[in-house]
Amino acid sequence: MKTIKIAGVPEHFNLPWHLAISNNDFKKENIDLQWTDVPEGTGKMNQMLRDSETDIAVILTEGIVKDIVAGNSSKIVQIYVETPLIWGIHVAANSNFISIADLENKKVAISRLGSGSQLMAFVNAHNQKWNIDNFQFEIVNTIDGAVKSLTGGTADYFMWERFMTKPLVDSGIFRRVGDCPTPWPSFVIAVRNEIIENEFDTIASILKVINKQTLNFKNIPNIDQILASKFNQKTNDIREWLDLTDWSQNSLSQEMLNKIQNQLLELKIIDKKGTFEEIVKIV
Repeated sequence: MKTIKIAGVPEHFNLPWHLAISNNDFKKENIDLQWTDVPEGTGKMNQMLRDSETDIAVILTEGIVKDIVAGNSSKIVQIYVETPLIWGIHVAANSNFISIADLENKKVAISRLGSGSQLMAFVNAHNQKWNIDNFQFEIVNTIDGAVKSLTGGTADYFMWERFMTKPLVDSGIFRRVGDCPTPWPSFVIAVRNEIIENEFDTIASILKVINKQTLNFKNIPNIDQILASKFNQKTNDIREWLDLTDWSQNSLSQEMLNKIQNQLLELKIIDKKGTFEEIVKIV
């Protein structure tokens, strides 16, 4: 049996992986898929890919593209979630900030350098036509760190997936002043080049299993209640999230990669473009 390590955030997007693992769908393909939750997010997963601590990462598109261009020896093998990720822009509930405009030149809490929370702060600043030369960041590692930072006043705002953060809004810890959707598909599946070269058929089998799971995911009986219970969400919020979310079984196209890289260049998140062959592997 082939042992493959995979990493992803402990969020509702990744429940299809856990269902397939618990159903032994990968073991039926002679694959022992070992999942690691990474609450720190994309920046941490990039480091794990670089250090061979994981073989696969279910990771934010902008973060892995940036890191591959910067030398991460991995490739995107497939889009995982086709729809944009909706980033909520959050402040401490008792702060004086009322609107997104109030946050210009304020300190941003981010999970790690190179994380989605940092890159999307640049996207939001670009949307607002802010000067980003004097951006200040506070590294908080996890959402719990963000709670401590915002309530303690060491940072002013924090961007994180809107629905996963909503319990903190509902409980009066955070207040959401706006949203910022990604201008590209939210999650992709990335694999270390060494694994692609040595275990190509295994990766193809993994994709086959997860694609079957995501195709039928929304049709699972009571999936809204299952998700709400597992992730401490209100059922109505989960239903809204499911309506807004579409998983993918397709490769990342050259056209979409060009669009993503052009936007990252415009935002000065990357200073050069990689080739399609450097970034994407069709499996």
